[in-house]
Amino acid sequence: MTMNRFLAFLTVVVLTFNAQAQDTFSIIAVDPDTGQVGSAGATCVFGIPGGSLADIITKIIPGKGGVNSQAYVCIPNVNLNNAIEQMELGLSPEEIIDWLLNNDACSSQSFNPEYRQYGIADLDSEGLPRSAGWTGSLADDYKEDRQGPTYSVQGNILLDQSIIDNMEANFNNTSGTLADKLMAALQGANVAGADARCLPQGTSSAIAYLRVYGPDDDPEEPMVDLEAEPDVGVEPIDVLQDLYDDFLSIRENELEQSLTLYPNPAGEVLNIAASNGIVINSLQVYDLSGKLVIDLQGRQDSMLIQSLHHLNSGLYFARVNTSKGLWTKQFLKK
Repeated sequence: MTMNRFLAFLTVVVLTFNAQAQDTFSIIAVDPDTGQVGSAGATCVFGIPGGSLADIITKIIPGKGGVNSQAYVCIPNVNLNNAIEQMELGLSPEEIIDWLLNNDACSSQSFNPEYRQYGIADLDSEGLPRSAGWTGSLADDYKEDRQGPTYSVQGNILLDQSIIDNMEANFNNTSGTLADKLMAALQGANVAGADARCLPQGTSSAIAYLRVYGPDDDPEEPMVDLEAEPDVGVEPIDVLQDLYDDFLSIRENELEQSLTLYPNPAGEVLNIAASNGIVINSLQVYDLSGKLVIDLQGRQDSMLIQSLHHLNSGLYFARVNTSKGLWTKQFLKK
């Protein structure tokens, strides 16, 4: 489809979308415990040049950090590409924002950064999380960016502030993997008209995506890469949730085949071993009341608890955080 026909189509369906405007709400985040970096977002556009919303608005350096660039972006998104280059050169999120404001490279709206919106999160040289954001005064209302220690949430053309509030609250109040938290953040925007342009359709948006990289992933092969295709009147965040649930089911089977806990029942020693290239990032053991009784960190192929003498006899749950997701196994302490 040519750009002119693309714009004509959007006009017909009464979407006030500028050819350079992409995305409405998104989140970029890092997990300092696992080194994972991920992004999720959605927009009310029934057609994306090039086909993938994620490819247009987000770029990630596995094990390091990522950038989301939205609101009147150029296609290809030159400012996004430049931001990632600056991250590779070692600039912090705040420094990257400053660099982008002084070096806007998008011809949309006359190279004016006041039309842009950015969210950045990374891990510094010591593995500590950092974040920064920018919302230009000329981006479309309602607009806001908001940061926490490990994330940046941003949106424009929003229904109201509650969209950012709900996304942030869901991210912070969800336990599990980074992908779990990002999916929950998107569910916080699962209301009709979250992107105000989709209110007549009764959906939050038209397209939604989730992309997460492990620290050792190839840039072309993220560990999670899901995108819900547009379908008028169908909620894309619900479709994405179904895709994610299917992904988790497949991943659970993979983990069950690749991880081993032994002996079970355990005496004074407990082993957890991984195969098929899976790396163990951490191990926590909980008793039946949910109390944490063992917490081990460190990336390795196996973990050995050499002494369980301080544990009473009974049932426990081992929670293993791996490069492929979470695996939980019940065991008996003799």
